[in-house]
Amino acid sequence: MMKKILLIITNVDQYASGNFKTGLWLSELTHIYHAAREKGWQITIASPKGGNTPVDPESLKPLVLDGISKKYYQNPGFMNELTHTKSLDEVKNESFDCVYLAGGHGTMYDFPDNTTLQIILRNQYENNKMVAAICHGVGGLLNVKLSDGEYMIKGRNITGFDWFEETLARRKNEVPFNLEAALKERDVHYKKAFIPMTSNVVVDGNLITGQNPFSSKEMAKVVVSELDKQAFN
Repeated sequence: MMKKILLIITNVDQYASGNFKTGLWLSELTHIYHAAREKGWQITIASPKGGNTPVDPESLKPLVLDGISKKYYQNPGFMNELTHTKSLDEVKNESFDCVYLAGGHGTMYDFPDNTTLQIILRNQYENNKMVAAICHGVGGLLNVKLSDGEYMIKGRNITGFDWFEETLARRKNEVPFNLEAALKERDVHYKKAFIPMTSNVVVDGNLITGQNPFSSKEMAKVVVSELDKQAFN
């Protein structure tokens, strides 16, 4: 059965200070995109405003640019998709089997307070469909409230980029908030890898989260596996 998957990415290209460029962390999109494409699923890429999504230059450095991400970065067709993303308003009334929030520091600015994104995620969650987010993209889950007024992530097992990793990334003085602390304020059961900057994916029912860019490959596998299970239930 063909699945429909919505991949949401940022429009923001720099930190508020203007000191550094940011944007989408490429591998957090390419691995899920590649996995969904291999399955023949229908993929929609959207961003809060639509149009261009910048790629964080840090995610293109040789030490972190893996083979799959490099292949897609060199693919004009794929890069054209990043230049012409749909806006959230264009897709808000569509139905998807999975809504997936890719990360990158840019998402810390245009995900958490986006009301259209919150509506999409609330509807997805309340219809018992998959919500997935990785790294800083998890910040897009912070302010989503359900119909009963409770935060969607309250009491759930969840992960996301931790504060020590932010220190290692040398961005703790640039980011608009501490993601780990913000998640804990929502009374989540926060789960982080024993070793920073290693893969960690947490599944809690229809909510799947990945901790950092190094979780991208495992995250794609888990999302595909969980969606395949649904097809047989």
